[in-house]
Amino acid sequence: MPKPFLTYKQQIQKLKDKHLVIHNEVNAAEELRLNGYFALITGYKSLFKNPTTKDYRDGTTFDDIVALYEFDARLRELTLRHLLHIERHIRSALSYAFCQKHGEQQSTYLDPNNYDLHPKNNAYQVNKLITRYLKPLLDKRTEHLYIEHYKQQHQNVPLWVLINALTFGTISKMYQYSTSDIQSSISREFEGVNEGQLRQILQVLTDFRNVCAHNERLFSFRCSQHEIPNLPLHKKLNIPMQGTQYLYGKRDFFAVLLAFRYLLPNKEFIEYKRHLSQLIHKAVTENHQISEAELLALMGFPHNWKKVTTYHKV
Repeated sequence: MPKPFLTYKQQIQKLKDKHLVIHNEVNAAEELRLNGYFALITGYKSLFKNPTTKDYRDGTTFDDIVALYEFDARLRELTLRHLLHIERHIRSALSYAFCQKHGEQQSTYLDPNNYDLHPKNNAYQVNKLITRYLKPLLDKRTEHLYIEHYKQQHQNVPLWVLINALTFGTISKMYQYSTSDIQSSISREFEGVNEGQLRQILQVLTDFRNVCAHNERLFSFRCSQHEIPNLPLHKKLNIPMQGTQYLYGKRDFFAVLLAFRYLLPNKEFIEYKRHLSQLIHKAVTENHQISEAELLALMGFPHNWKKVTTYHKV
């Protein structure tokens, strides 16, 4: 049966019936109005509930949920800001390496022969990349004024222009299917990362970027299909293993932290880590149900995560 529409007052009563403590119903109604029941409550309630009774754990307050929600919102903002810096760097490096090899004519990035067509499945994926994501920007009118200018004035849109309109996911795929010399040229921009490792890292960062862009729960997100490669920092941090698989830092938010360590300039990463530490401290201070150890576990962080800047990346 579909769930019925509930007024804010009814939503609050529903929460109270589930033993959630609400000290200020006026403030609670305002939070629900601004953020929505689904985003605020449905997105985070499972972390506060007794799995047996399905009610909220004793003493859980509405403010506890809001504190965790706000932590995740600030985490998305912080992470996306630095992700965009990495995205900008990859855009620049990819367009430079491709144009240096193939020139600035748009026909070059529309030619499947300028990509890696091996193994056989790559040919299908390259054709999909070109016909679904690149060519439509040239064939149809877009909202990107700089692209329309080059179409009208030059009848040619170089990759270093077009690439600014591509999504991070498309850029990741374009890197993935670029020839090895172009991939190598790009990966050399980042200390301690080879072309294959960078390909895996970009796939994971694409998944996390999509979570940020869609305002979904970030701190406990796990990639379902992608993982970052085993990196020297996994070993140096003594991340525990199950068989040959590291338990942290592969598909979780700690994987993002490790990716940032390799892809961000050192000074910027230290700034990111400082702000992240402050967010975590604020979250556990304002939330009385989830401890720092529990929060770190949900994020996939080992207890010694702050030592990520202690060791050299290679």
